[in-house]
Amino acid sequence: MSARAATAALLAAALVYPLLFFGDGAWLVRSNYAIDVGMLALFAAFLGQSWNVAGGFAGLTSFGHVLFFGTGAYCSTILHVGHGVNPWFGWVAATTAGAALGAAVGHLTFRVGLRGSYFALITLAFAETFRVLANSVGFTRGGLGILIPLDQRAAALQFHDPIWFYYLALALCASGLAIAWWLTRSRFGTYLAAIRENEDAARALGIDVVRQKVRCLALSGAMAAAGGTFYAQKYLYIDPSIAFGVDRSVEMLLVAMIGGAGTVFGPLVGAGAVVALGEATRALSDARGLGLILYGLLLVAIVGFLPNGLVGLVRAARRDA
Repeated sequence: MSARAATAALLAAALVYPLLFFGDGAWLVRSNYAIDVGMLALFAAFLGQSWNVAGGFAGLTSFGHVLFFGTGAYCSTILHVGHGVNPWFGWVAATTAGAALGAAVGHLTFRVGLRGSYFALITLAFAETFRVLANSVGFTRGGLGILIPLDQRAAALQFHDPIWFYYLALALCASGLAIAWWLTRSRFGTYLAAIRENEDAARALGIDVVRQKVRCLALSGAMAAAGGTFYAQKYLYIDPSIAFGVDRSVEMLLVAMIGGAGTVFGPLVGAGAVVALGEATRALSDARGLGLILYGLLLVAIVGFLPNGLVGLVRAARRDA
């Protein structure tokens, strides 16, 4: 099956999936839980793709990507709750803020030559700094968090039926896939690949390394911030531990690495694996912490035995066939 045919089949399956469980005319059985699990997988794929744009395509490994997620969540929520701005406009503002923050962080770090593990640690430090600030300043309401008023209208970016959040997550996931596909075919993506493989050689070839990395982190930050707004509107509550918790950064990294960093469909495959594993372990209510243990073991296995992720494994199997 060609890549285009596989993509079309995957999209068709994603469009039909919620119809199996939604409404009185559900083809299988009515189940909001099944729709929510599908939504979580698509949302995780989008967040993983936001990390993949920087970490996979450009080699900008970030341990604090939740910095952009939390910024987007707080930006749209504060504008809506504190100033009455419509969440749809707040979503645009949050995405813009994520891009601006990504560009600012990139400018501060890349100008002084930070890369590799140093860049990874500085992003973690930025995320922790923002978490402490969110706990301290008044306009975020500190540790109490911000509760978004219930207003289940599409105009308020809220929906009574979970199927609409599913399709919104599908649109985000599709946009992430489109961005990744564009990177594999654009000059910008070629620059990023050259920087990932050998930054010094890329600079010798005349590529403005700092500029391209700043642009990449701005794009990645915008995507993660858009995800933050979606999360806030879906669950109607955020606090510093939710918005800037390190576990969200780990999930983004896991999804991309398990699926295959630097590939178009890697985050989608990885999200399916991570969400399925999470739901399976959550069913074992007596085994607290088992999910985290299995996540860790899975990451070790991927890094040790499948450095190119599950997508790389499939590609290797097809070559050997």
